[in-house]
Amino acid sequence: MSTDALIARALASIEESFIASAGPGGQNVNKVATAVQIRLDVFALRLSPDVFHRLKELAGSKMTARGEIVMTARSYRTQEQNREDARGRLAALLREAATLPARRAKTRLNRVGKAERLDGKKKRGAIKAGRGKVQFD
Repeated sequence: MSTDALIARALASIEESFIASAGPGGQNVNKVATAVQIRLDVFALRLSPDVFHRLKELAGSKMTARGEIVMTARSYRTQEQNREDARGRLAALLREAATLPARRAKTRLNRVGKAERLDGKKKRGAIKAGRGKVQFD
């Protein structure tokens, strides 16, 4: 499944609820519930195991034990801006989980590099060996 299809399916299956916010908005904050809390059931997305594990690691404390990702947005004064913020952050999280991490290329050391490294280790070991207790025989 493509990343865009995954994000579209996820955004179609989220549950939104509006809660009282402590963010910007002046007196409006006391009257209108502007903060949005979105919930996404990850198991309903039927992700492949590797994508699921990456998502679980990236989500951290945002993922509940029941497999729901809970995001709260309260940075803006209006419900619509907070809704867009929460959906954008969820989409970014899913996009990052869906991309494969770059494979690490092993470093290759030539014969001279190995010899220099071992010489350095021997010199450093000799310096450290000279720091021991002095014995007067």
